[in-house]
Amino acid sequence: MKVLLTAASQHGATTEVAEAIARRLKVDGLEVVCKPPQDVDSLEGFDAVICGSAVYMTQWMPAAHDFMERFAQELHKMPVWAFSVGMNGVPKHVPQDPSRIGPVLTRIDAKELRSFAGRYDPSLLSLRERAIVRLAGAVEGDFRDWDAIDEWAHGIAQELTRQ
Repeated sequence: MKVLLTAASQHGATTEVAEAIARRLKVDGLEVVCKPPQDVDSLEGFDAVICGSAVYMTQWMPAAHDFMERFAQELHKMPVWAFSVGMNGVPKHVPQDPSRIGPVLTRIDAKELRSFAGRYDPSLLSLRERAIVRLAGAVEGDFRDWDAIDEWAHGIAQELTRQ
């Protein structure tokens, strides 16, 4: 079983999540190819796809949007999982609307869209980005739940190996 894992990342947190997913899938016996979405030129030879993106300014990254659009027809014919990383450190009283980050998936019948909290490290951001994040009320820190990420990836591997 060969899986394409592709993820668009703004400051590296999403890439690190994708790497953790890939490690788990490999431990569970799957062959995994990791590529940035803009470097994928074909889905030939893949049995499944996992696509992820950082949530940046409440949207998936353009490279992830483009990937889903370019391969929409092929993705309808194979199992697809998707994940978002972001909305980390937002105060609990601020409502989050997951549908704001998922419109790109409406044309794709993804088995699941999972949202994971990300990381906010102001030293990685531009002045403009820091100002926007500050206005959103985000809190500095790494909020990624590595156990939840591992569990999700393990569940994907179990589903794929049952087929």
